[in-house]
Amino acid sequence: MPKTALITGISGQDGSYLAEFLLSKGYEVHGMKRRTSTKYSACIEHLKDQITLHDGDLLDSSSLIRVFEQTRPDEVYNLAAQSFVPLSWEQPIFTTEATGVGVARMLDAALHVDRNIRFYQASSSEMFGKVRETPQRETTPFHPRSPYGAAKAYGHHITVNYRESYDMFACSGILFNHESPRRGLEFVTRKISNGVARIHAGLDTELCLGNLDAKRDWGHARDYVRAMWMMLQQDKPDDYVVGTGEMHSVREFVEIAFDQVGLDWQKYVVVDPKFYRPAEVDQLLSDPTKAREKLGWEPRVTFEELVREMVDKDRAILSSKKPVGLKLKTA
Repeated sequence: MPKTALITGISGQDGSYLAEFLLSKGYEVHGMKRRTSTKYSACIEHLKDQITLHDGDLLDSSSLIRVFEQTRPDEVYNLAAQSFVPLSWEQPIFTTEATGVGVARMLDAALHVDRNIRFYQASSSEMFGKVRETPQRETTPFHPRSPYGAAKAYGHHITVNYRESYDMFACSGILFNHESPRRGLEFVTRKISNGVARIHAGLDTELCLGNLDAKRDWGHARDYVRAMWMMLQQDKPDDYVVGTGEMHSVREFVEIAFDQVGLDWQKYVVVDPKFYRPAEVDQLLSDPTKAREKLGWEPRVTFEELVREMVDKDRAILSSKKPVGLKLKTA
């Protein structure tokens, strides 16, 4: 019998790559979406004949229980969230409910339907925020610097709590920044790659950005969903930092992106203070030693390969006149 997986947030970047990966492993894949969202987003349109979607909402416990009962999953991957950090200052309560308390609702639904379900929670490097040590590892204290980071920290801790209180197989992956051509246009990496493509095509003359000196540990989402699956195949549940162990600035991302189309970035980039965060996270750098040693996980795509792939894809989208906006959903 093939295993059955339920993915919340299946229509987003991570959810779509994870669905592809699990299908390649022979899984029966189910996804959860909000009733108000479109049936198939651009990210999963190509999978519509291979997956089954169900209506559910992280704000509604009864809908979660119903989806769990309908699908009876062996594994649950909770990737749904309000995941855009700047928006979390504008919608702090919704972000708390969906990104934080929604995790508790998911875990409680699993507990009541089948406590043998293996549960993955998408934690985030944003929980580290104002970092206490560099690099950041599983034992590094959290100091979130946004409502999003604070909500993710709650989701992380409640996952640990259910694991320890009810002996559930519940894991959290503390994933550092991971990008791809499927990233939403509101995120800085996709804003850059799409902006470069538009400038090269003669559609725009400038690219407005915020803090070019902010540094992140960037990898490819396709690599990171593989780590999610590996966590749920272990004998015992645990939490893992997932990242490349390399740090690059927004400026470096910009330089490589413009280089891919043969342009001098300094002629087109405008720094606008309105894009700075109210509380900046200056740098994040992972120590993925535990994931490497216990899971056997290694990233396969380099930072430069990631940037160039994103630019090439956005150029292809423009040339084919396809829609360029892929918004991540909260469920």
